[in-house]
Amino acid sequence: MSVSDSFKEYVIDQLGKLGFVTVKKMFGGASIYYDGLIFGLLADDVLYFKVDDSNKSDYIMAGMKPFKPFDDKPMLMPYYEVPVDILENREQLAEWAMKALLVSRNNPSKPKKRKLARDGNS
Repeated sequence: MSVSDSFKEYVIDQLGKLGFVTVKKMFGGASIYYDGLIFGLLADDVLYFKVDDSNKSDYIMAGMKPFKPFDDKPMLMPYYEVPVDILENREQLAEWAMKALLVSRNNPSKPKKRKLARDGNS
């Protein structure tokens, strides 16, 4: 699950209508953030956006598949492949990205629990 620098740069350029997005390496791939919210993934030079019931049908109707991080395990993540024709169209890509951002805002990741020191000094 790798991402070439050229594909990463292309995706960042295509997402320019959103403003400043950041990309962070993650398990051989990369995650895409806007304003601290993860809304996309890059894996094997494929772009995936976060989905829920509000936008998943767009991807299914386009024949796209969910992100499956492991070939040998049935685990699926709430991200779907972005169609190439959407990726190549900055206007449409911005629309799909905004929907993915709304999904992230409406379904925030669980906050990490802080471990407290056993002696109570934290």
